[in-house]
Amino acid sequence: MAERNRRTVRDLRRGNRARVLQRLYFDGPLSRQELGPVTGLSSGSISNVVAELSAEGLLEEAGVVDSDGGRPRTLLRVAPDGGLLVGIDIGETRVRVELFDLSLTELARTERLLAQHGYDVERIVAHVRTGVADVLRDAGADPRRLLGIGIGVPGIIERDGPEGPDGTRGAVVHGQTIGWRAVPFEQLLREAVDVPPEVPLFIDNGAKTLGQAEMWFGGGRGAGAAAIALIGSGVGACVDHGDILDEDRTSLALEWGHTTVQLRGRRCRCGSIGCLEAYAGAEALRERWREAGGPLPEGADDETALAALLAAAYPGRRGTPDPVALALLDETAECLGAALADLVNLFLPERILIGGWAGLLLGPRLLPEIRRYANEYALRHAAARTTIEMGRLGPDAVTVGAATLPLADFLTRGGSRPEAGGPGTPPRTAFEAVRERHRTPVN
Repeated sequence: MAERNRRTVRDLRRGNRARVLQRLYFDGPLSRQELGPVTGLSSGSISNVVAELSAEGLLEEAGVVDSDGGRPRTLLRVAPDGGLLVGIDIGETRVRVELFDLSLTELARTERLLAQHGYDVERIVAHVRTGVADVLRDAGADPRRLLGIGIGVPGIIERDGPEGPDGTRGAVVHGQTIGWRAVPFEQLLREAVDVPPEVPLFIDNGAKTLGQAEMWFGGGRGAGAAAIALIGSGVGACVDHGDILDEDRTSLALEWGHTTVQLRGRRCRCGSIGCLEAYAGAEALRERWREAGGPLPEGADDETALAALLAAAYPGRRGTPDPVALALLDETAECLGAALADLVNLFLPERILIGGWAGLLLGPRLLPEIRRYANEYALRHAAARTTIEMGRLGPDAVTVGAATLPLADFLTRGGSRPEAGGPGTPPRTAFEAVRERHRTPVN
């Protein structure tokens, strides 16, 4: 019974710390007096928690504000140098690794191109290993200060894979379009990456990490339900339901790119036919433009090809638009609009955001047509409740979202240091300053 009471007291204390940390992180800076109403804690509990977190270097003063006739109130915020986070985007064209402080200010970054070798597992694991070492070295950072490493990767993530040599189970990735079949990715990374064993790894679908970044800092902030589309060489999406501070909030990664938009249509790289990805993914657009006779540089990659296609369709005031390029892009807009209408009808989101590097290139040109087609294909009442906008965080959104995975776990733990092995549960929102640092202007 005594042991049970000790666990209960410990859990209560951790919960109090988590409430204070999350509120300061998401809504701060705040004074001690303001923390009481928003956390539901007594003034004594607030004082104890603030004293603990300040002594551990997790909180710092952020100025003072005048009160109505009383003493000035000291504002508190989460200390940016209270820990380090790594975010990794295993993208279609490159592996991007970034090191952040607790405010998600970038401290260092590195990239490894994938064009030559594609998704060879051993090579990607090597890129992650050297990338993490490089950003820590470039920032002069102590690996012992790491709170965790978050990784966004294409495919379906199975949480409890086979047991590894240390007796733990790690995430397994099923990525049909990239040739990954039950890859024990977490186990491979744990064996390869040179960080202390207590530093946890968090692996999730790249569209889901993009969605979390947009919900925390971008266009999804404040929405009760939102769908976020990731359009790159491939296509994916996630759907988020619930307020960012709601314990019942859910986030679901969708293989949206492999929903059917054309019966007996083009062959998709997944092996099926008529998939959205076979029409709207940058890899498919490159192939469709080549088949249509569009001029492409020799050996052009997806990014170069997409830029060439857009330049042909929209050459500027002095050029003549290529009608074939325009027709191809109009078909793409229709496919995207129809597929977004499916998200509207199925999930009733308040907002839909378009992101991913290809989405950010296509969106400014195609957004009006995408909206028009979505309205034509969706149920009228559902469509009237949904706005379709561009994502606001730019091409780094997956990496930022990946870094929020260990950050979320850290905040949920009430600022306690990580324990070896276990992934955590994300909390919900963050600094407005982070949103400004990563914002992409929308035309």
